[in-house]
Amino acid sequence: MANIHMVDVKGQYRRHQSEFDQAILETVRSGAYINGPQVHSFQANLAKYLDVACVIPCGNGTDALQIALMALDLKPGDEVIVPAFTYVATAEVIALLGLTPVMVDVCPTTFNLTKEIVEQAITPKTKAIIPVHLFGQCTDMEPIMNLANAQGIFVIEDNAQAIGSEYTWTDGYVAKSGTMGHIGCTSFYPSKNLGCYGDGGAIFTNDEELGKKLQMIANHGQNKRYYHSRVGVNSRLDAIQAAVLNVKLRQLDSYNKARQTVATYYDEAFRDIEEVKIPQRHPKSTHVFHQYTLQVEPKKREVFQSILKENNIPSMIYYPLPLYKQQAFMHLIPKELYLPNTEQLCDSVVSLPIHTEMTEEQMAYISEVVVHALR
Repeated sequence: MANIHMVDVKGQYRRHQSEFDQAILETVRSGAYINGPQVHSFQANLAKYLDVACVIPCGNGTDALQIALMALDLKPGDEVIVPAFTYVATAEVIALLGLTPVMVDVCPTTFNLTKEIVEQAITPKTKAIIPVHLFGQCTDMEPIMNLANAQGIFVIEDNAQAIGSEYTWTDGYVAKSGTMGHIGCTSFYPSKNLGCYGDGGAIFTNDEELGKKLQMIANHGQNKRYYHSRVGVNSRLDAIQAAVLNVKLRQLDSYNKARQTVATYYDEAFRDIEEVKIPQRHPKSTHVFHQYTLQVEPKKREVFQSILKENNIPSMIYYPLPLYKQQAFMHLIPKELYLPNTEQLCDSVVSLPIHTEMTEEQMAYISEVVVHALR
């Protein structure tokens, strides 16, 4: 049996090697390395895939979040609601711009925000909400959007882990993750469901005027060369990365189906084990399983991981410490803040290997070891 990896980017490359090699070589030969035809092609293809008016490629997912916030013209001290159980980048950009991150709890089974949690955190200073579609499924967006629109609050979707997932509204309308808020952001980090061979990111919106502003900010605040209307940043998707992403975008749905196959296999293997909680799938959202994350007894987690390691099975803890306990944010957060669901998740989550290249032999082996370790 081949070595087991958390994500197998090499195996994915080998499966479509000729397409990747051709796309990269054509880009190198073209001499158009910045904002070339490959970037414009990917921009158009991604907009079509997402069924969204505007896509703005950029340097990485963190830049995407920062540019999104900059486009809303918020002022220092304005509050942005963000889950405390997520990667640091989501809150980092809030603090970087002099805004105030308001860290809130998440649902203990879906790991995402809920309308009820958000509503309790809204104050007169609240200007934006950043739902994170964590581990591969959509936050329950309809009630959050209804709440935000009623109160004039912007919504920026952090879609770094869920691109390709779909959310069904009450009226039957189906939307891709990242396209339901005022702005959506994603990352193309190599291990993402849609990942390139370096850094990359993108911003989406259905508001064409807002799209122009986002594009301007990402390009030094200019919409005409050497004429700068506002302070911006320099954040571009390299042409070679766009060429790689164009190949992968054609495969994204099949990639996500492969991940769903692994997740279903795990679900069946672990469903009846009392010592573990399997990921809950929200009824309104498909799940593309960027991560397959179990919850185990906190006291047993270290032993559980050591058994996996002894059997050459990698595992990861996303995330071991709440954002409000990170030293970088302590001066911005009330000292008394305690979010029970976040604390419990940080102590209990363990993610198993899941990727597009996993074999049934590997799935069976991992499941067998996990069941043995938990009983």
